[in-house]
Amino acid sequence: MRAQSDIGLPEGYGLIREIDLQKDKKLAFWLNMAAGAAMLAMLAPVLPMLGSALWGGVPLLPLLALLLGTFVYPIAHEWVHGIFIRLFCGQKANYGFTGLYAFAGKKDAYFCKTHYLIIALAPVVIWGAVLAILCALAQGPWFLVAYFIQIMNLTGAAGDFYVVCLCLRAPAGLLVNDDGVSMRFYLKKEDC
Repeated sequence: MRAQSDIGLPEGYGLIREIDLQKDKKLAFWLNMAAGAAMLAMLAPVLPMLGSALWGGVPLLPLLALLLGTFVYPIAHEWVHGIFIRLFCGQKANYGFTGLYAFAGKKDAYFCKTHYLIIALAPVVIWGAVLAILCALAQGPWFLVAYFIQIMNLTGAAGDFYVVCLCLRAPAGLLVNDDGVSMRFYLKKEDC
């Protein structure tokens, strides 16, 4: 099933919720707090290894790889969202950066619940698997590089996880419109 695109919202649907983290500072704050708590929880098991790496001096190449990964990962994350947006609506996603975060979206596409769940979770699942394999294979400072990027993978998806929870609680007829900066949720008016 393709997303409804370029034809507007199907007749009989009404807006039930809009999320815009640039406007809703309270929600953005709580999502960032949740991401921060998850980051601390994920750092706790590697603190002894991190301490010994710092005292022993971090080799330059892993440090450069970590810095590069910190800049490349958000782009790779949004690229995967964009691949699935294109897969489900047949059109290229729009990409951008708000100053707070990178984004991928498609203003004129309306995705069914299942497709949007896949779009939202694809980067965390795909990059999570890749990074888990790298963590399993890497040793010493290279393990820390892969693990820190995995932390970015999981905690940077706090907004994606939040939207997934909202979608899972919504009826099956849900349509989602995501322009990358904000998301709108629609249901048939009789289902509201």
